[in-house]
Amino acid sequence: MSGEQRTVIKGNASKYVKLNVGGALFYTTIGTLIKQDTMLRAMFSGRIEVLTDSEGWILIDRCGKHFGAILNYLRDGDISLPESKHELLELLTEVKYYLIQPLVELIEKQFKKHDELEPICRVPLITSAKEEQILVASTSKPVVKLLCNRHNNKYSYTNNSDDNLLKNIELFDKVSLRFNGRILFIKDVIGSQEICCWSFFGHGQKMAEVCCTSIVYGTDKKHTKVEFPEARIYEETLNVLLYENRDQRPDAELMQATRGRIENYNSDEDTEEKMERYRRK
Repeated sequence: MSGEQRTVIKGNASKYVKLNVGGALFYTTIGTLIKQDTMLRAMFSGRIEVLTDSEGWILIDRCGKHFGAILNYLRDGDISLPESKHELLELLTEVKYYLIQPLVELIEKQFKKHDELEPICRVPLITSAKEEQILVASTSKPVVKLLCNRHNNKYSYTNNSDDNLLKNIELFDKVSLRFNGRILFIKDVIGSQEICCWSFFGHGQKMAEVCCTSIVYGTDKKHTKVEFPEARIYEETLNVLLYENRDQRPDAELMQATRGRIENYNSDEDTEEKMERYRRK
């Protein structure tokens, strides 16, 4: 660019200089820039030449997005680090370029905290059918939803129902950890009148449903029974993976075979044969 020249910056600490960092303009003192033993101290203490334009702006060919934060750190010895991991990485790249070692160490410590606090699996908690529709429509992944609300009941529970309810919740946690990168798992804690029900979605449509509750008749009154159809739930979870790729629809016969099973669970179906089939898968 016409008018650019290399020069050595000299002056006392109170002298102000104009900086053009990748198009972002800053105005600060030499004292701030040479406060710590960094590349900036080398540039503004006369040890190396810097590039200036015809208007006296000192040109630094770096991104200026985080340079203001770097200046504040040099002024005060403190900095408000960005919460975003991506922006933190951007800042670290710039800080390493300017050789500000104490700030490099501070940011790397923050990265370790991010890694310690980063959840392995995120499960949205919904409270309405509208929330469900939005999530199912907006994701490119297949969806598995567990509706679990013990209070959606007007009868007493059978003896094993509470244990089976807990087993369904534990199984949901187990499969969500195993397939969290491939399936979106949703938990519904209010729902309609269901107590424990699994729903499976592919390409935005419900493909199967496993209702784990039924009404049984005692000698004097009705009771609610909660089942734990583990093999059936695993089977439907594996089936829904057929809808993993929205751009490539599964074979029509496979789609027909895996959709439309919306029915209550019957404990007679929970055979050793189905469990063995799951284990082989």
